[in-house]
Amino acid sequence: MTISQSNNTEQVSLKLLLPLLASILAISPLAIDMYLPAMPIMANELNSDMPMVQNSLSIYLLGYALGLLFFGPLADKHSRRLLVFIGIGGFIIASLILPFSQNIEQFLSLRFVQAFISSAATVIVPGTIREYYGKNMAKGFSYVSMIMMVAPMIAPTIGAILLTLHNWQLIFYVLAAYSIVVLIVVIKYLPEANNIEKRQAMSFITRYKIVLTHQKARLDLISSMMISLAFFAYITAIPFVYLTVFETSEFTFSLLFAINVIALMTAHLINTKLVVRKGSRVMLSYGLLLSVIASIGLVIASYWQLPLIFTLLTVIPLMGSISMIAVNADALVLVEFAEQSGTATAVIGTLRFGIGALAGPILAVFYDGTALPFALLMGGSVLVVLLCQTMIKVKQLN
Repeated sequence: MTISQSNNTEQVSLKLLLPLLASILAISPLAIDMYLPAMPIMANELNSDMPMVQNSLSIYLLGYALGLLFFGPLADKHSRRLLVFIGIGGFIIASLILPFSQNIEQFLSLRFVQAFISSAATVIVPGTIREYYGKNMAKGFSYVSMIMMVAPMIAPTIGAILLTLHNWQLIFYVLAAYSIVVLIVVIKYLPEANNIEKRQAMSFITRYKIVLTHQKARLDLISSMMISLAFFAYITAIPFVYLTVFETSEFTFSLLFAINVIALMTAHLINTKLVVRKGSRVMLSYGLLLSVIASIGLVIASYWQLPLIFTLLTVIPLMGSISMIAVNADALVLVEFAEQSGTATAVIGTLRFGIGALAGPILAVFYDGTALPFALLMGGSVLVVLLCQTMIKVKQLN
């Protein structure tokens, strides 16, 4: 199966397209995860404290969510390649300026800008997958996510190595270098969207109204949003849990983080093998069952302050199940929107990263020096997803 670029002369196979889309999506996970080991050092050098540096994750997520809100409708009527050029180009510039931050306020402001502009590139990915996979988009999502997961798996390790070689500023220079490489590949290989000139001319408000008033997709949207809160609770809290609560080394932290990413990749691999035959709804249910069991175990391990191994045995399956829920919930939403895939992506992303931005403040409010607030936030998020999916089942039975 091949796809045509804008001039209809170059053919690009799906085998090349999927890694290319994954490399675009990987920019944000790298930007989020690569500097995690450097947080304590950054807090000291920027004359701040650890909670404030941790909140830079929330600032990034907020900027990313607002960026999706702005660029999503534009992706439904403008050039796919133009948006990617804007997104990656802006990310490169912000990454090169960030190392010159003199205080935490400058750093947070630049991270917001970096996230906002980068969303212009990533917002086109779901619509591209939908264009070439149709109703089997969950399979395409899983393939892209599985490839992309290499980024968060190795990012903390790369960050730790760069930290020993030079300082935290080098991390952002490497991010810029990676983005430059991706931009070069995009210029050569990214196909243009089909039939841009035939897309309906609608206002931002009209496009968002279509998506937000779609009753069939509403509970799956909430499910995607809440499972994202669980995911970002993990991203925000896990450096504290591993490095402070369990007093692991930076190397051990990177290793444990990589193990959890392997769980995410394994879940995506399983999903690609089964989703076409079972369907996204069934695969979401499988993931939800496992996440309920694992989150209960995590709360118990955190409440009794059990050794690290008990946290690992619950977090690993929990992260795998969360990824299975997320990819299938997104597919169930996007399959409902043929002409508004960019807007639907913006809604999903805004809800996802908007609520993800709340993870840091919520954990800060309930901070008690243990892993329990983190476990309760993840468990509570999973229970809300369970409620939403139960309501869908009841509606289907009626």
